[in-house]
Amino acid sequence: MKGRQVVLGTLFGQEAAALVEDGVLIDLLLSAEALTPLAPGAICRGVTDRLMKGQGGAFVRLPDGWTGYLRDRKGLGEGKPVLVQVTGVAEPGKAVPLTSRLIYRGRHVLVTPGAPGVNVSRRVRDPETRDALQSLGETVRGARDHGLILRSIAAGAEPTEIAAESAQLLDLADQIGAETVGPPELLLDAPGAHEQAWLDWGDPAPDAIEKGEDSFERCGVLDAVDALLSPRVVLAGGADAWIEETRALVAIDVNTGADNSPAASLKANIALARDLPRQLRLRGLGGQIVIDFAPMPKRDRGTLEQVLRAAFRNAGGEVTLTGWTAMGLFEMSRKRDRVPLRRLADAVAEGL
Repeated sequence: MKGRQVVLGTLFGQEAAALVEDGVLIDLLLSAEALTPLAPGAICRGVTDRLMKGQGGAFVRLPDGWTGYLRDRKGLGEGKPVLVQVTGVAEPGKAVPLTSRLIYRGRHVLVTPGAPGVNVSRRVRDPETRDALQSLGETVRGARDHGLILRSIAAGAEPTEIAAESAQLLDLADQIGAETVGPPELLLDAPGAHEQAWLDWGDPAPDAIEKGEDSFERCGVLDAVDALLSPRVVLAGGADAWIEETRALVAIDVNTGADNSPAASLKANIALARDLPRQLRLRGLGGQIVIDFAPMPKRDRGTLEQVLRAAFRNAGGEVTLTGWTAMGLFEMSRKRDRVPLRRLADAVAEGL
């Protein structure tokens, strides 16, 4: 189907949502229940367990016996409660990644306690619309010590709808902000995959919303997921790449296939670079990433880097493109903010 589709269904018996554009799977949201009860976005009251001197962080006791790691230990003391938000899915045997900078997400606004001010998304370019949203945000926020960010979708929403959602989130931030005493406790659960899709995929508005038990099969999502569960990525011209996760890093290898022309390597490398943000996002991969591009002259490295930077510029997520090693490998890192698709499939299979 041409156009933008939001597909709501289930995957591996878990709630899931898919974003499809012109028949291509662009994004995939998964429930993390099979891996952890503390999914990215959950807000907890934790208790500082141990300060890591020299590393600038602290281990935090969380609900249900889980342990988290908070990188910023400023103002913390051992045994003291602290409000934290889960930022990613922990690797096996490692602590849950946390932040003390809480964000309350809505469809039209974000509320940021401790970061006062009203800001409007840069994607809203019309000056009159920006001024109207700025004024509305300042009126709703009032004298509260919370920040308010108006998302781009707010430009087309009714002021009453924006104001109602803002007031609700501000009240929630006040309520949770007062929960500073007590043992570890889950204060706000992370949104499910369907709710997250409603929050994040409304701008631009989808051309269709598909639901039902067979929605993933009917819309071709299951076929796309099967391809993602394989390490092999098929590229144009007979080239391919292999994306494999190890405990230490994600390793990627690019091959030209049967094409022996002088430009084959650069073409294969550019094809992988353009699709890499989507592949990592859909597979839920992050951390340290090392790419062994197909052999090419050093003079082509600059061109390839430009393609990589352009591909990741609007891809979302925290990405750092480090550069080339002495052995000709390319290093980068991506924040682990997604449920790893392969690990979720294995966890569900083991539980059956």
